[in-house]
Amino acid sequence: MRSHNGQTVALKSFSGLAVQPPVEPMLAKLADELPFGSYLYEPKWDGFRAIVFRGEDAVYIQSRDARPLDRYFPELHNALLERLPKNSVVDGEIVIATARGLDFDALQLRLHPAASRVEKLAKETPSSLIAFDVLAVGGRDLMIAPQATRRAALEGLLSKVKRPVYLTPITRDRAIALDWLTRFEGAGLDGVIAKPESGTYLPGTRAMIKVKHARTADCVVAGFRWHKSGKDAVGSLLLGLYDDSGVLQHVGVASSFTMAMRRQLVKELAPLRKNAMRDHPWREWAGAAAESSRMPGAQSRWSAGKDLSWEPLRIERVCEVKYDHMQGDRFRHAAFFLRWRPDKPPQDCRYDQLEVTKPYELERIFSSGSSAS
Repeated sequence: MRSHNGQTVALKSFSGLAVQPPVEPMLAKLADELPFGSYLYEPKWDGFRAIVFRGEDAVYIQSRDARPLDRYFPELHNALLERLPKNSVVDGEIVIATARGLDFDALQLRLHPAASRVEKLAKETPSSLIAFDVLAVGGRDLMIAPQATRRAALEGLLSKVKRPVYLTPITRDRAIALDWLTRFEGAGLDGVIAKPESGTYLPGTRAMIKVKHARTADCVVAGFRWHKSGKDAVGSLLLGLYDDSGVLQHVGVASSFTMAMRRQLVKELAPLRKNAMRDHPWREWAGAAAESSRMPGAQSRWSAGKDLSWEPLRIERVCEVKYDHMQGDRFRHAAFFLRWRPDKPPQDCRYDQLEVTKPYELERIFSSGSSAS
């Protein structure tokens, strides 16, 4: 038996599997462009990574960090028990699909301590599993098999599977993958993954290549957080954009700095700290979309005890950042600082500068290269 966060997993139920839980998922490293050569290209799904262990009479859904996810997705657990072939181990992504595309916010809401709340959300916004790799079939350990062999085995395993389990599309044609990189973003996907055809499954290793959507924006620098090392270095810059009503909204952070740059920022931003809160648009944090509408210093179940206190800056500085895509009215991930924009006034940093992505139907993705071509 294994207990974690009040969840008990009877691992003896999976004793017949050729691959036993837990398993670290194979990871991907970021690149600027898709590689050429012998690769299998797949869409990069934006959800919760999950390795599913299907025994003779039980299912165990393992998260990327080896935590059980079953209690948060009861409808998916039951569907996997019914529809996933016995004695198999599948790697994939849990997603929630809506008419507007993938909804990562809805996924986060599932991580709730109250079972009644989870059950309610499971009915309102049911989840799906997008399968993209297989680690074991029957009594065979496929982790040492080449990627191309594992893909063929996955297609055979899921040849008759029904929703909410899906087989991710795949292609060997780089031109098609480049087209996916553009078109599929409108459905909320995160980019494209390239997997070496001859590669084995390497737990915890960045053996794949991911290319994500990237674009730039000019943002107001409205504050910062100290680095974990102390008040001799800046941890992240708090970024803002003005909406159509002229309200400065918090859109995310820029945190990709060397230690030398972090220390330099302390000196560079020091003059902007003087009397910064007096006329600061976030002084009461009213209506700002920061940390799910919480004040920057507030804790939540997502913050895991991290110090979210912040230092305000006078609204005078603008920087250009690189980001991958928006999640609602915020950057989905931390932005990458590119340069200061002394030529740009803060009031010109508006949402309307952002590129609008053309919607794309999720159902069409599953007919856009589901077999290697």
